[in-house]
Amino acid sequence: MKQAKIPIKFYNTLTRKKEIFVPIRSSQVKMYTCGPTVYWYQHIGNLRTYIFSDILRKVLEYNKYKVKQIINVTDVGHLTSDADEGEDKIEKAAKKEHKSAKEIANHYLDIFKDDLKKLNISSPKKYTKATEHIKEQIELKKKLERKEYTYKTSDGIYFNSKKFKNYGILARLNIKELKAGKRISLGEKKNKTDFALWKFSSPNEKRQQEWSSPWGIGFPGWHIECSAMSMKYLGNHFDIHTGGEDHIPIHHTNEIAQSEAATGKKFVNYWLHGAFLLYNKEKISKSKGGLYTISELKKLGYEPLVYRYMCLQTKYRKPLNFTLESLEAAKTSYERIKNKIIEIKKQTHKGNDLTKTYESQFAKAINNDLNMPQALQVFHSALDDFEFSPKFKLSLLKNFDSVLGLGIKDFKEEKTLIPEEIKKLVKEREALRKLKEFAQADILRQRILEKGYEVSDTQKGPKLTKKT
Repeated sequence: MKQAKIPIKFYNTLTRKKEIFVPIRSSQVKMYTCGPTVYWYQHIGNLRTYIFSDILRKVLEYNKYKVKQIINVTDVGHLTSDADEGEDKIEKAAKKEHKSAKEIANHYLDIFKDDLKKLNISSPKKYTKATEHIKEQIELKKKLERKEYTYKTSDGIYFNSKKFKNYGILARLNIKELKAGKRISLGEKKNKTDFALWKFSSPNEKRQQEWSSPWGIGFPGWHIECSAMSMKYLGNHFDIHTGGEDHIPIHHTNEIAQSEAATGKKFVNYWLHGAFLLYNKEKISKSKGGLYTISELKKLGYEPLVYRYMCLQTKYRKPLNFTLESLEAAKTSYERIKNKIIEIKKQTHKGNDLTKTYESQFAKAINNDLNMPQALQVFHSALDDFEFSPKFKLSLLKNFDSVLGLGIKDFKEEKTLIPEEIKKLVKEREALRKLKEFAQADILRQRILEKGYEVSDTQKGPKLTKKT
């Protein structure tokens, strides 16, 4: 199906403005998505970011681009503090669960992949593990060393941020106003914004994951992993880098510095960041609450795609306030879509082919910086348009769903085994209706409802559905 030729516009964090997307190669887009640190379950706040990057990829593919997406897996080097201090999160989890670091990483990576599948998030071209790219990280450090961007301290090799001219441009950092504190510990650093490229293993503790290097036995810093792996698979200069907005001031800022210092080239053309998920209007956290997993939501009666639908209702750059009430509203809307799609599959009336009209509106919405709330409005308008031929409508909605990812092609009417007691009540109610005894019929309808079933009247007779 030919798509409307509408320019794609993205809000580029680097320039702080919406720009027309122009890929480096005309037909292919290279895209890097900051992946999980696999020491624990990914909560729904983390997963909102992956839904956003998936929507981005699907929009590009809807516009006929071939997307080469890489998602990294941090299975070493991410410390409990962004100030290059604290324990390695993987090592800490391994001690806590009495398992090897590799077992921990593989276990939580498998759960992460399963969560993505449940959310209809497309698999990347490759998942790249930090532990499988130590060689590339060491080579990148050597380049930086040759260009005199590094220095040694008692605990590792650091990047001298003051030597990189445009340090902090992504986050618009005012370096002079930064104060050493909780997130910025000076210690032996030459500058407050310097960061570790390689950390030495402590002589007082044997790590499970450590490697030999020209500088001593140790492990890579968190930031160097993404630069080394993205450049290996996507090249020194590629199209799009995504992640959560919390990565802007430190992780992505440091990626740009070390990558461009090493290559002398622009690292990435477009930086896109998803906003936080809030709980009770505050960022979700252990102290504030809201750290649900997809499995926990399912136990509460909410399918993963209901959460995806909820995320689509808010623009990716806006904070999304999560409550179980709002999730319940999303569930109601999602179930309505499901019932309407099932109904459309049965419809036989003729109508107009309004494909081009709705297709143009949809493309305009998604290509305008992934405006999914507007795209959903178009979807619902097409869904409810009785003048739109059911045959062409269903085909178009499936096409729209290649972006939305709601799984409508799999919607099927569920066959429910109706108890004889309920069948008898429905039959008695229908008899009363034929006698125009509507008050008595309504009493039976309420009794049916109380027993967990809902009856609706159609041209073909009463329709019974089980309440969810």
